[in-house]
Amino acid sequence: MSASSNTPLTDSAPHNRYDRMEWAGAFGDLGTLIPFIAAYIGVLKMNPFGVLFAFGICMLVCGLYYKTPFPVQPMKAIGAVAALQAVQTAVVTPAAVYSATLVTGVIWLLLGVTGLVSRVARLVPPPVIIGIVFGLGFGFMLQGVTMMQTDWLIAVIGGSGTLLLMGNKKIPAMFVLLAFGAAVGVVQNPELLTALAQSNIGFHLPTFALTDLSWNQFFVGAVLLALPQIPLTLGNAVIAIKEENNRLFPQRPVSERSVSISTGFMNLFSASVGGVPMCHGAGGMAGHIAFGARTGGAVVILGAVLLMLAFFFSDSVEVLFKLFPTAVLGVILFLTGAQLALGSSVFPADRGARVVVLLTAALCMWNVGAGFVVGVVLHHLQQRGRMQM
Repeated sequence: MSASSNTPLTDSAPHNRYDRMEWAGAFGDLGTLIPFIAAYIGVLKMNPFGVLFAFGICMLVCGLYYKTPFPVQPMKAIGAVAALQAVQTAVVTPAAVYSATLVTGVIWLLLGVTGLVSRVARLVPPPVIIGIVFGLGFGFMLQGVTMMQTDWLIAVIGGSGTLLLMGNKKIPAMFVLLAFGAAVGVVQNPELLTALAQSNIGFHLPTFALTDLSWNQFFVGAVLLALPQIPLTLGNAVIAIKEENNRLFPQRPVSERSVSISTGFMNLFSASVGGVPMCHGAGGMAGHIAFGARTGGAVVILGAVLLMLAFFFSDSVEVLFKLFPTAVLGVILFLTGAQLALGSSVFPADRGARVVVLLTAALCMWNVGAGFVVGVVLHHLQQRGRMQM
């Protein structure tokens, strides 16, 4: 894979590029983006325009500002809980998601502006950070395998072809994989093509989404959705992304404080236009890079595509996403995980520190927040000689 070493990406340019590899890398995060957006729209019945518009604007701004493949992703814990609760109890509504997005924005903006997030991040030892990234990588790979199990034949064909093309600058692997996925989707569900052909193109504009919030929905969004996400976001979307960006792009360094402030502003904006909670997940950067991205141009491209969908095709986006088989999205997620895990593969020399890395990684495959907390505790026990393995 093209960026699997721990050395900086020396071919990175100080300015954004928009060549074919940036276009290919732009879609390297679809393995997580599409399933969560589809769940918000299909299960929670959120307005497709608000979700796509918020993502599009935030990606556009981040790509232009950071000038690296700095990702914008849905917050996974909030998305999973919201979709599950909406199916089981109908407690979570779009208004509760807006509330969660608003509370998330306020929390991370305050943590960033006050500098508290940097103080907390300094308390996290290096073995825990390595374990978080390593665990996220393997977690993505396992989730990718689960998705590929829906159609192993399609997964094997798509995965084999993608691996053969990885690093090929003339024929970007992502373009071939997406074309293959769309062709399979049409063959397996020809009615999708008919539905797309019958879709109306209509122009949509943003509206203010916070006018109808109730205290009950605000409480549900804050307590059930926003607060449990904090440890996960700190580990994956603040500390891990800062380490990943600064390792690969030392000429464009970021700090925990700047990432936290960025997360805060993104979510305040998203809440106001009917979007969902967002973060800068380390897996997103790995996905963009794995398929060829080296600058912020990839993120700008993806943001522009989502804005086009929002303004003109909001009514048919759910059908469009169904065009890509789950097995193909699983291939993307698996390769993203491999890219992320390979980048964290330099283990500490000390045996005790390696134990902390492995146990943290194992827990992070299940829950990043739990892995983060337990990893810090294990590190301090190991430093005091109270953990012998």
